[in-house]
Amino acid sequence: MHLKTLIALTCAVCCSAALAQDFPTRAITLVVPAPPGGATDAIARAMALEMSKNLKQPVIIDNKAGATGMIGAQAVARAQPDGYTLLVTNASPIYYAPYVFAKVPYDVKRDFAFISEIASASLVFVAGKDVPAKNMKEFVAWAGQNKGKISYGSYGAGSPSHLANAYLNASHDLDMNHVSYKGEAPMIQDVLGGQVPVAIGTVGTIVPHIASGRLHALAVLGPKRLADLPGVPTMAEAGFSDPAYTPLGGVAMLAPAGTPAPVLARLEKEARAAVETAQLKGRFQVYGLVPVGSSAADFRRNFDASASMIQKLIKVSGLKPE
Repeated sequence: MHLKTLIALTCAVCCSAALAQDFPTRAITLVVPAPPGGATDAIARAMALEMSKNLKQPVIIDNKAGATGMIGAQAVARAQPDGYTLLVTNASPIYYAPYVFAKVPYDVKRDFAFISEIASASLVFVAGKDVPAKNMKEFVAWAGQNKGKISYGSYGAGSPSHLANAYLNASHDLDMNHVSYKGEAPMIQDVLGGQVPVAIGTVGTIVPHIASGRLHALAVLGPKRLADLPGVPTMAEAGFSDPAYTPLGGVAMLAPAGTPAPVLARLEKEARAAVETAQLKGRFQVYGLVPVGSSAADFRRNFDASASMIQKLIKVSGLKPE
């Protein structure tokens, strides 16, 4: 090896080691592409608290909501790749937006470095009090007997709430009508009011209404039963084992592409450690999330594997990129 090349490589290794040892030297910002108060925001704030303990620097939250999370994601994609600006996001801007919208101001694989998949999501299929079905098979039978008369709500076209119900609709030839809402709150209000008989929603929003008896849960969309709904079977347990009924994505942490590898390794280590704390586990249970704390490599593999399923679901739903 040429002497100059050897010297350059030695310097690079030494610089990387020094960078990893020194990082961080100032506050880190977690950009959350959602408003304060929701599940993603709550998880991010708990992550910030836990990570700051080991990093010995403040970790602060910057909520940048809008455009289905794309505004916040774009801000991080364009940020300085130094490890001081990170994205803590739900699935919408990184898993779904690239397939739902014709113009997305970033390329997830090109513009981001993967740190860790923090948690996977679970959703709940719920019915209003006037729906006679008490489980998924009864619901499919009832909807089949009332083709063209049943509507289902979602908290946005192209959302996991929409795509899972669209797949159920198509695969069982139910001819249900999709009613898309601008958010989960108005969707649930219409299910409570009887305007829409069924919907798929998030655990934090759904469980209080199930507890009050105003809604009843037919199944959980996720890998296992929920602690808050132990008597409600998963879709697989209810006889609907297609992977289309397992929500893709949950809460994840990413950095701008080009962030130095030693910095990414440190952030991955601290993110995964935070997931194991009691503080985070409590937050996960509240919002029906399953802790993951994956390696960056596993996160990237899971992301790549999800793409074909999302494309399949969008095709089935008939949704055209806007």
